Amino acid sequence: MSESQPAHTTRRRFLGAATVATAATLGAPGLVTAQAPSRPPAESPAVAPAAPDGAAVPRQGDWSRPQAMAIPKEGYFKLEQGRYGPVFPRTPANYGFTIIAKTKPGRETAIREYAKTIETAVAGQPDVLAPLRLHYLRWVLFDIDRDTYFMYQGIFDTDFDKYLEDAVALFLKTGITTVFVNLEGWPDDWKTNLPAVIKFFREHQRPSFLEYGEYPYVTADEVKKALRVKTALSTMLDQMQ
Repeated sequence: MSESQPAHTTRRRFLGAATVATAATLGAPGLVTAQAPSRPPAESPAVAPAAPDGAAVPRQGDWSRPQAMAIPKEGYFKLEQGRYGPVFPRTPANYGFTIIAKTKPGRETAIREYAKTIETAVAGQPDVLAPLRLHYLRWVLFDIDRDTYFMYQGIFDTDFDKYLEDAVALFLKTGITTVFVNLEGWPDDWKTNLPAVIKFFREHQRPSFLEYGEYPYVTADEVKKALRVKTALSTMLDQMQ
């Protein structure tokens, strides 16, 4: 047997252990269940039934099996009042919302320039948006007849109302003016009138009726932790060569 074979076998075994360790990072107790859903997905008729082969129905915390959830028109399964209105459920894609509002005339350029403001802020301070617990944001401008509309889509790990509270607090702390000042109906006194801000978002929220997660219910922190473990293990593996 050549001298390289034992080393190759060791690296292969180590890689297998690394895969298990990375997977365990996502499934560690107290992480996946850190954000409890408003209504357990396992109780929802929207959760896919058992597979034909008799496999168990995937549940919250099982990130290894993709899940989809159909959501009623109202945006929730059971009316449950939160701090500012109905509580929207956590889905396999985590929490999120879609805001659609008409832009003020002539403000399209200002909205697009604000995207550059966010890009610059994140480049200079990568964790500037960390309080929002975001997975991603998508901003879209589109026209209907002669009017321009703005669509704000976000996926995050806090509930709907806390996200809005954190967003206002973040803008006040950083001094960054929110893009929503360019939209019709946005309160002029938004910095001191949180109820008016919540009312705006509630009135312009368009609940989704289907959400899908390739790795369901996994938080952004868990994803980053797993990637850090993967990077560390890869570095150790390279040093064994």
